[in-house]
Amino acid sequence: MYDLIIIGSGPAGLGAAVYGMRAGLKLLVLEKNPMSGGQVLNTYEVDNYLGLPGINGFDMGVKFREHAEKTGAEFKEAEVTGIEDRDGVKVVHTTEGELQAKTLILAMGAQHAHLGVAGEEAFAGLGVSYCATCDGAFFKNKTVAVVGGGDVAVEDAIFLARACKKVYLVHRRDSLRAARVLQDALMALPNVEILWNRTVAEIYGNDMVEGLKLLDKETGEESRLSVEGVFIAVGIKPQTQICGELVACDEGGYILAGEDTHTSAAGIFAAGDSRKKPMRQIITAVADGANAATAAAAVVNGM
Repeated sequence: MYDLIIIGSGPAGLGAAVYGMRAGLKLLVLEKNPMSGGQVLNTYEVDNYLGLPGINGFDMGVKFREHAEKTGAEFKEAEVTGIEDRDGVKVVHTTEGELQAKTLILAMGAQHAHLGVAGEEAFAGLGVSYCATCDGAFFKNKTVAVVGGGDVAVEDAIFLARACKKVYLVHRRDSLRAARVLQDALMALPNVEILWNRTVAEIYGNDMVEGLKLLDKETGEESRLSVEGVFIAVGIKPQTQICGELVACDEGGYILAGEDTHTSAAGIFAAGDSRKKPMRQIITAVADGANAATAAAAVVNGM
């Protein structure tokens, strides 16, 4: 019986592990992948984490894991298949057997939807990004493309237009799905051009992204667009399938939990990108982890 089981070892889970160990909890961190770090592992360079400007994403993930291990946190590589509350005991079903704890932190994170086109995986972190606020600063005075037509895509294009020489918004339809106020703000920008009814067929380059092959959905014509970066904003999916109906989620699958990280189920907390929140960044995920571990410690200690 553990005091706390943390599911996921991205920044939120590792932050929770550090704070949980400092609180004297007997805890276990579960991770289905061979390495900790979550999405940060696929980030070429992180320039907005306090005190570590320009750190490689892979190196950041390693540092976070090393810090958690230094506190004595226990790790287990296993995939979680389901969770349940059995008379107040949190039961975690995994590919390596059943585990039990007094409290549980859900830190499974989320995954950005991919286009699934040639070059996308090869250039991830080398011009292909899924986070404009994370990576936009690296493209100052450059030409970039944003793929998508919803609120996030339009917000990304507006954000990038502040620093980039030129921003193309590539959208597969003839109208945007974003809120009207965002559309109006986008249309007012002189360095933004919308390419309607286009899909990305390929992302190409040598060592870095050099351009896109686009397909016109109306004419079937293929064209090339020279860009130095492409920001893909076609959706994000929280990895909350294991929750079932144990905790309340919104229509998108995000766990409903406030800044105190309390979910609708007593003794279960949500941290990081799987939680419904306005901003998903490494620094906010780590903060979530700290809050969740502190809340879990209060439950374990009967406070």
